[in-house]
Amino acid sequence: QVELVESGGGWVQAGGSLRLSCTASGRTSSGYAMGWFRQPPGKEREFVAAITRGGSTTVYADSLKGRFTISKDNAKNTVYLQMNSLKPEDTAVYYCAAAGAIIVRTTAQVNYWGKGTLVTVSS
Repeated sequence: QVELVESGGGWVQAGGSLRLSCTASGRTSSGYAMGWFRQPPGKEREFVAAITRGGSTTVYADSLKGRFTISKDNAKNTVYLQMNSLKPEDTAVYYCAAAGAIIVRTTAQVNYWGKGTLVTVSS
């Protein structure tokens, strides 16, 4: 089993920044690719960003490139999501995800989910 715990969500005005953290624990946690998904109010869960196990490659949703950055600290089993220039449409519950794949891009690939952290961007 892998346990994922997110932190760093909160309220921010449009144009502001937040940094989310996700710490993984468990005997097999180092063997999973990590990523972030989000679910806006009234909408389906969608892909945000992902990183390979070693942190050498990152991918992003096209609309988020240039504003969001995913990174990883393997020694701490922690993945981060730096969110800049936040917009009201970024308001969502953000979920950390772990998958037994080279990189994760879809919800179907996800083996473990965090409980989520709420990000609210006000206008």
